[in-house]
Amino acid sequence: MAMSAIRAAATGRMTSQGGLRGMLYSTISSGLPFAPPQVNQANKEPPADPSPNLFVSGLSKRTTTEGLHAAFAKFGEVVHARVVTDRNSGFSKGFGFVRYANVEEAEAGIKGMDGQFLDGWVIFAEYARPRPVPGQGQFGNTYGQRQ
Repeated sequence: MAMSAIRAAATGRMTSQGGLRGMLYSTISSGLPFAPPQVNQANKEPPADPSPNLFVSGLSKRTTTEGLHAAFAKFGEVVHARVVTDRNSGFSKGFGFVRYANVEEAEAGIKGMDGQFLDGWVIFAEYARPRPVPGQGQFGNTYGQRQ
């Protein structure tokens, strides 16, 4: 059954709405006694508001702050770039931040670098979320205090 899905994908006759992944998953999981987990859209965070600050994930351990700065400088004036590193090893933790001079350049940086290769790894760029106010919980109340 899975071979027919692969054959259909190879010949371009994918009939499932989810493409090859959906076809393979549906043919493999059709004989299972349990239902696959459903993705809960309610818990998914909305995208961050546009700002000149970008969050970059998927960085290689070899990526340096200078390399991150140079890669994003092609799309506008980079005011500040920083790769977050491990205190002990000094290697990248796999993410960093880039600040552009304005929102338009930040948008160009996202369009230009999101899903591209940097140091052999595919990176992802998105608007950075602002830091939460210290002492504030998830729902806006302070820790340990009731409203």
